Amino acid sequence: MSAEAPRPAIRCSGLTLRYPGKEVLRGIDLEVAPGTVFGYLGANGAGKTTTVKILTGMLDLFGGEVEVAGIDVAAAPREVKRRIGYVPESAVLYDGLTAFEFVQLVGRLHGLDEDLIEARTVELLHVFGLGERAHNRLSTYSKGMKQKVMFCAALLHDPEVLFLDEPLSGLDVDSTIFIKELLRRLADEGRTIFYCSHMMDVVERVCDRIVILDQGRIAADGTFEELAHRSNEGSLEKLFSKLTGAGAPDERIQLLMDALALTPREARDGA
Repeated sequence: MSAEAPRPAIRCSGLTLRYPGKEVLRGIDLEVAPGTVFGYLGANGAGKTTTVKILTGMLDLFGGEVEVAGIDVAAAPREVKRRIGYVPESAVLYDGLTAFEFVQLVGRLHGLDEDLIEARTVELLHVFGLGERAHNRLSTYSKGMKQKVMFCAALLHDPEVLFLDEPLSGLDVDSTIFIKELLRRLADEGRTIFYCSHMMDVVERVCDRIVILDQGRIAADGTFEELAHRSNEGSLEKLFSKLTGAGAPDERIQLLMDALALTPREARDGA
């Protein structure tokens, strides 16, 4: 008798979201297995961040069925939030707090034991290179340092699923390398990573599976090797441009250079 397949870490069935005059998500169906680094790509306005906000319980005006860590997001958004971590593109922090105080606050909101909060906070800030600045106010931190604090806060309660929306924004090269290795290790130990990014080279290297979103619909789904084979494209960037209708970069650059070569009079005459 075969073993029962593990429940998906993330499941969406017929996920839709509409605003007056605009349909943002047009029937997203996907399942993400536990222990997967899942890449979710799309041009600006494709619906990536909207999807993340729904999955993390921040948006509730959606249609369809959505489950995270086996929990119905519509029915129990607070329970979902207990089981996930979230790192947005831009860290929004309480600048009057120190990094230690902010991470400590997050631990208390999750109901963790005080001794555990202190031990994990000290270790996380140290590992992310913030130990010597742990008791400095966040108003003195750079963008990249604030992003590291968000990672510390997102990992503090050891979440089952980690949502990352352009998480490498503002990070230096060493920190980027560290984060990529960390994501692989977390997935190998059973955590699930939902990774939104425009950095195609990073997605290509770290993600087990990739979905490309175009105008609220899934345009492609598979491993990088599978997607490249189906489309005869050698890189994720070329495949992305082809599927989303962005056009070849060389052609767009030439159009720009041609426009810059026009004199003001030629530009007026061509209008």
